[in-house]
Amino acid sequence: MSIPPAARRLLPCAAATMLALTACSSLLPPSEPVRGQATAGGVVGAFGGQSGDRGGDQGGDPTGAAPSSTASATPSPAALAPEDYRAELEQARGPVREALKKLAGTGGKSLDRRVKGVAAAVDDAVARLEPLAPPAELAAQHGNYVGALRSFGTAFDGALQDVQTQQACTGPAVLTGLEKQGELTRMDEAAAAMSGYPADVVPVKAAGQRNRRLPNGRIIRSESRTGRGSLKIHNGGKRDAVIVMLRGGKRVVTVYVRGKSKATISGVRDGKYKVFYTTGTDWDSRAFTRSCEFTQFGKTVPFKTTYSGAYVRWNNWTITLHSVKGGTVRSKPLKPDDFPG
Repeated sequence: MSIPPAARRLLPCAAATMLALTACSSLLPPSEPVRGQATAGGVVGAFGGQSGDRGGDQGGDPTGAAPSSTASATPSPAALAPEDYRAELEQARGPVREALKKLAGTGGKSLDRRVKGVAAAVDDAVARLEPLAPPAELAAQHGNYVGALRSFGTAFDGALQDVQTQQACTGPAVLTGLEKQGELTRMDEAAAAMSGYPADVVPVKAAGQRNRRLPNGRIIRSESRTGRGSLKIHNGGKRDAVIVMLRGGKRVVTVYVRGKSKATISGVRDGKYKVFYTTGTDWDSRAFTRSCEFTQFGKTVPFKTTYSGAYVRWNNWTITLHSVKGGTVRSKPLKPDDFPG
């Protein structure tokens, strides 16, 4: 049966609770008080307590048989040698570091899959390290480190929601959001406390939140434009936009239009074009990093040049990226992975 990541993090706590509840003490017959310690064993440690005569039948054997003087104990795992513990840390942290490197290099494509990959790698690291008995001098640091890892994984579960609602739109934006919450710093501090052991799992740096923009009308990418047609774009929304024109499935022009602005693409060659646009905040040269949306203009835009005697006729088009009264073309929302990149 598959167990969700959040549920997997709770299993060790549940096991500890069960062990504590099954810890027992033994009682001699009421005529003679108990001397000594009752013990119980468990993964998280041993619990001992003074036992005394409580009178009556409490804790007694209903058959009347004399109870054992001590409860059976399960031995705690032996502490690992430093070199063995170091090897376990290396095995646990490696996949987390690789997953974070991939996330840091991710634009808008497959972003949710990369975030899930980090969360899964962190879950696996917790499952590997939690039951270990570290060298005695690292007992407290080990517990804090595993706790920080568990919190780190939970933070990525929250980051996935931001990705799915398109509030965070690139891998670096996800990391920036986590650092804004202090998650990367807490993980680094827990790793640093494991002095002399390879515990650092964050191999990348998160930049501060930015608001990068291009000049209005900047051509980001274009084929040679030798046609007569033109496409005027009116962005009446508050957010900046990047418009992509495709002809025959090939991306031929990409232009940046700021919010509340207009721009014109001139020299458009003859052909039928599909028009896509994305809006958002903070353009990083590949995508908007925050508050992104992706849309396809709901109509193919044809450009055709006609020669008739001394006359030449061609098409000029105007499209609006915002709703207008009397508009005749509906736009189609897209998922990030469906936008031509």
